[in-house]
Amino acid sequence: MGHDVVDVRAVAYGELADWLRALNTGFLREPTPTAHDVDIRRRHTEAARTTGAFDRGRCVATYRSFGQELTVPGGAVVTANAVSNVTVSPTHRRRGLLTRMIDADLRAARERGDLVATLIAAEYPIYGRYGFGPATSVTEWSIDVSRSGLDPRWSRPERDGARIELVNAEDVRAWGPGFYDRVRRAQPGATSRDAVWWQMETGELRLDASPWKEDFQVAYRAPDGQVTGLLAYGVDDKSGDGTQPENTARVKHLLALDPDAERALWHYLCAVDWITTVRTGMRAPDALVPHLLPDPRAARVVKHADWLWVRLLDVAGALEARTYGGAGSLVLDVVDEPGGAGGVSGGRFRLEASPQGAVCARTDAPADLTLSLGDLGSLWLGDGSVARLVALGRVVEEREGAAAVADALFRTPRRPWCPDVF
Repeated sequence: MGHDVVDVRAVAYGELADWLRALNTGFLREPTPTAHDVDIRRRHTEAARTTGAFDRGRCVATYRSFGQELTVPGGAVVTANAVSNVTVSPTHRRRGLLTRMIDADLRAARERGDLVATLIAAEYPIYGRYGFGPATSVTEWSIDVSRSGLDPRWSRPERDGARIELVNAEDVRAWGPGFYDRVRRAQPGATSRDAVWWQMETGELRLDASPWKEDFQVAYRAPDGQVTGLLAYGVDDKSGDGTQPENTARVKHLLALDPDAERALWHYLCAVDWITTVRTGMRAPDALVPHLLPDPRAARVVKHADWLWVRLLDVAGALEARTYGGAGSLVLDVVDEPGGAGGVSGGRFRLEASPQGAVCARTDAPADLTLSLGDLGSLWLGDGSVARLVALGRVVEEREGAAAVADALFRTPRRPWCPDVF
C-alpha cells in the first residue's frame, strides 16, 4: 500500500471520534469512544498538532504533540515538543506511517525553535531510530511497613512549627501549580503541567467517562506556613485472616522542596492505621525513600524502567542551555541518521563548558568523541555514563581520556527524574 493511498494529515474536529477509535484500538482499550470522550477532546485538543493517517477515510494511525517546558541541570527550562498518543493499527503496521507523522512534527518543532522533543516510550525499540534516547529512568519500591523500623506510635511531624495537614481538591487547585513550579525548576528532567493537568488531577475534568476516584491529599507546611511537600495516594480495601486489615497505599505523587518535607510525608504514610504496604510509585532511582527508613531492606524494588526519552532538535542550543560539573572542552561528532526528521541535527560541535554555562558551535576540528544523537540525548540531562557507552561500543573515544572528561562534565550529583507521564 503506497503513500498515495494513506493520507497523513492534521485531524479535523469532526474526525476526532474516528481518531479516538484508532487510538483506543492501538492501546487495546474498548474501541468506540463515548460522546463525553469526543467532546472533551474537541475542547482540549490542539487540532493543528493532532495527526492521523487515513486509509479510504478511516483513521488507522494516531499522533499528537503539545508544547512543554523541561528543566535541565542548572535550573534553566527549555522549550520541548512533547510527543504522545502514538499508535498504528494492527492492519497498517510496517508501512512507514509513524515515520511520516513524526517526520512532519519534528520538522515543525525545529522551525518553531523547540530545542528538544520528549516522550514516554511504550516500547523500547521504536524511538531510537528517530534520534531519541532514554534520558531518565524510574524505580518503584514496595515497603513492608511492619519491617520498616518506624515507631508505629509516630503521629506528628511538627518541627519548629512545621506541620502536616489533609487538604482537599480545591486547596490543591489553588496553590498546587505554584508549589509544583518551585519543585520542577529545582529538578532536572521535570516537565511543566498545564491547567488541564490540575483539573484532571483534582477531578474537575475527566478525559474519559470513567468514574472519578478521589485520592487522599496531604500537605507539609514549613514553619513559615509555605507548602513544601505534597502527597497524593489511594488505598485498597483488603483484609487478611480474622478481618485483620492489610491495606496497600499506592502513591500517585509525592513531591518535596527539601528533605524535611519528604521525610515527614513518607513517615506519615507509613504510620497510617491499617496500611501494611506502601507502593512508592515511580521515583528517581536514587530517591531518598529507602534510606529514610530505619531498615532500608523493608523497601524492595518492584519495578525499574527507562522513562523520559529526549531527542535534541538543536544540539548547540541544548548543550548551551545547561550547566556542567566542571570546566572543560570537547569536540563531539554527533551522528543523526536519516529518517523521522533525521540527518538535520547531526554534525561536529565544540563544547566549551563550565559550572556557569557553556558555549557550543559547529567546528571542523578533530572529534574527541563520536556518538549518535540518541546517545547524546541519554547523556544530556546528566544520567548516562560515557565510559559505559564506550564499553558497550556505542560511543567511540577518538581521543584517549575524552570519555572521562565528558563524564566529569555531564554527570550530575543527583539523577534526573521526570515525575509525570504524558
